[in-house]
Order: sequence, then C-alpha cells, then structure tokens
Amino acid sequence: MGRSTYSPATRGRWDTMPTHRRIRLEWPADTRAAWQPLKPEFSAAVNALSLGMPSGEPYVMHAVRDAGREVADPELRDRVREFLAQEAEHSRQHRRFNEILTAQHPALRRVEGWLAASYRFLERRAGAKFAIAYAAGFEATAFAAARWMDTHRHELFRGADPEPSTLILWHLAEEVEHKTVAHDVWAATDGNRFRYLVAMATCFTMLVWFIFLGTVVQLTAWRRILNPVAWFRLFKWGIGFAFAVLPTMATTVMPSHHPSNQADPTWMTSWLALYDQQTETIPVWDAPLEVYEAKLSLTG
Repeated sequence: MGRSTYSPATRGRWDTMPTHRRIRLEWPADTRAAWQPLKPEFSAAVNALSLGMPSGEPYVMHAVRDAGREVADPELRDRVREFLAQEAEHSRQHRRFNEILTAQHPALRRVEGWLAASYRFLERRAGAKFAIAYAAGFEATAFAAARWMDTHRHELFRGADPEPSTLILWHLAEEVEHKTVAHDVWAATDGNRFRYLVAMATCFTMLVWFIFLGTVVQLTAWRRILNPVAWFRLFKWGIGFAFAVLPTMATTVMPSHHPSNQADPTWMTSWLALYDQQTETIPVWDAPLEVYEAKLSLTG
C-alpha cells in the first residue's frame, strides 16, 4: 500500500499544539494499590495498564523522535517536541506510581519485566517503520480509550482515591490533546496502511494480554480471583470497552482518516484547560460542571 500524505497547507484547521504540564502528585505513605475500593477490579486493571507505561511510552517517543527528524514542516516538528515532553512526563509519573504498586505486590515486577522485554524485542527486531506505525496505532488506541473513559468516568472513578484518579485522567486528557502528532509523523514518513494495521493489532494484543496478567496477580493477592462479581464487572467493562474502542480503531485504517475527524471528549478538554501552571495542579476531577464553566469563563 502506498504512502499517505501530510499536508502542511491544511494543518491549521485541526492541529492543537500540545502543552507540557508538570503535574504535582502527592503520594501518601498509605497509598493503596486498591485505590478504587468500591470497584477494586478496576484498580487492578488500571494498575496493570500503568505497569507498561515506563516501557511503552519511551518506545513510542523514540519512534516519533527518530521519524520526526525526516519531517520538513516546522510546525509539525514543534508539535513533535511538545509531544515528546508530554510523553516523558507521563512516563515519569507512572514510574513513581508503579514503584508503589510493586512494593505492595512484588509479583507485579515480573509482569513489568515481561512488558519491558517485549518492547526491547520490538526495538531490536521490528525496525523503524514498524515503530512509527506502532506509535501511531498506540496513540489511536489511547485516544479511543480516553473517549470511553470520559463517558464512564463517574461509574469508574466515583469513590476512588484522588491521586491515582488524577494521574489516569490527566494522562488520557493529554492523549486527546496530542492525538494527531504520531499519526502525522507516520503519514509524512511512511504511511503504509498494512504495516499500520499490523502494528496497531500488536499494540492492542499486548495491551489486553498484559492487563489480564497484571489483573490476575492483584486479584489473587486480594483474594478476589474467584469472586464472580469481580469477573462479571471486568467482563462488562471489557465488552463495553471493545465495542467503543475497536470501531474507533478500525476507522483509523481507512485511507481518508485523520485523527482530527474524531470528536474530542468534551469534559476532558475542559478539565485540562484548568491546569494551574503556578501550583502544577489540576482541579478535582468530579467537581460540578458549573464550577468548570465558571472558571473557564474567568480564565478565557
């Protein structure tokens, strides 16, 4: 299949310049791995996802940075620079959180090690063109996940501890903000749709498999591995996630697709706009919507 094209002439229509935000998260000494006590299975699944970020984010960063050197358009190069800063911050914050998780559940270190080994294998064997296709697919998957999480945030995060909730929602909100960057670098430097399809399928398979492994480790430690309610919830969320995410991912394979054609989750966009650079904080995620609107009107 042929190369897609990135058109600098149309970039201003849709591109958002990502913003590097340092987030000040205070992790109390008694931070618990089961940080969503009303739905500990959700904690387990998100924790398992977090384990892969310090390995997966650098792989994506290296791919975008290396391919970005071939990009001539100056605005796209600027967006790449901010994208890399955001992803580095994500990796740093998840690494801190993962230290808490693995201290409480040492068996998770093995899952973390398998994840790191998987990305080392891809880096050694898959090649640069696969890497940038994987990066584009990784970001498309993250954007689809953000849309699903935005819709279900009250169901999933109500009653949860604030620091892990902020970490996850802030990360996903920034995935929305930089949703076009990896795609545009891939389109400008490769654009092979078949390679992109294979890379995105690899990404999704790794995501599902390692979330499953990490979740099993934690549910076993919490003595919920045979709890039917736990597995019913995981199955329900998994089916809902798949029905929401897979069609969104499938559209990204179409030749006419550009990430700008997909609607951003409105709450995440508004919430991210309230980041305070002076204090490096963001408001509590479940504040009433009218509070957001009032603050946005004052700052805008």
